[in-house]
Amino acid sequence: MKTIGGWIGVLWRHRTSYLFVGPFLLLFALFIFVPVAVAVGLSFFSYDAISSPRFIGFDNFVSLLTRDWIFLQYAVPNTFRFALIVGPGGYMLSFALAWLINQLPASVRDYFTLAMYAPSLAAGVAFSVVWPVLFSGDRIGYLNRLLLETGLIDKPVLWLQNPDTFMGVMVAVSLWSSMGVGFLAMLAGLQTVNKELYDAGAIDGIANRLQEIFYITIPAIRPQMLFGAVMAVVGTLKSGMIGSILAQSASGSPITPQYAGHLFLNHIDDFAMIRYEMGYAAALSVVLLGIMYAANKLAFGLFGNGRDDGR
Repeated sequence: MKTIGGWIGVLWRHRTSYLFVGPFLLLFALFIFVPVAVAVGLSFFSYDAISSPRFIGFDNFVSLLTRDWIFLQYAVPNTFRFALIVGPGGYMLSFALAWLINQLPASVRDYFTLAMYAPSLAAGVAFSVVWPVLFSGDRIGYLNRLLLETGLIDKPVLWLQNPDTFMGVMVAVSLWSSMGVGFLAMLAGLQTVNKELYDAGAIDGIANRLQEIFYITIPAIRPQMLFGAVMAVVGTLKSGMIGSILAQSASGSPITPQYAGHLFLNHIDDFAMIRYEMGYAAALSVVLLGIMYAANKLAFGLFGNGRDDGR
């Protein structure tokens, strides 16, 4: 068993290594570890950002599960419905587009990559400018005008005011802007696959492109697939701005019609930034963190060679 002096000696011998990882550890502690620790601690208190925190134990979590009907009736089902469609849908769409772009000649590949990646960069501008005009509820809205001219509808549809159509609009907009860094990672992984593997697969009996994808391509880019899965999980579960911006453009209020697009993050923002119930908002954040952790464990189980080594 090493003494304190022995541990100090080990640290001193590897001081150069710790010097290199020091900036990362410092930033990780300041922006990840400390905020998470504060949120977990604050979830056991009642705090309005003005008076002193008051310890209440598990009351915030009990209220969350028994008395918060907006959370139980809207935030939770909306979030899971949104995540189950946009998460796997955007993930599979990212892989499909990355695979198709990888089949193109190198001279035009970069242009198609930029075209697919650009929406994720310009999403904020599109939310505030393009989408409100496209889904406008009058006859001059682009989508309504197209559908009216083709005879598919006989009167304008209130896309952003109707709770029955609002979630569908959110899903469509999210899928359009889902080609982010996960898409780039998959495309980069596809370009590094050893071409000899496909020749060997053909000799072993692989007869078509679909079999190549399942038996060669996906196993060869498992790290990139894992990264894309994690980014898809985080991106969908932390969504909330989409619904608020679309609702704001349609009605002037960030509250979605009849809470049709009210997601987990909207509920946290409601209690933290409007009601100033910081303790309850912290409890909601802790629950969301637990859901994200479970979803990431699932992603590691699917693409991490059946193990999660903590990396």
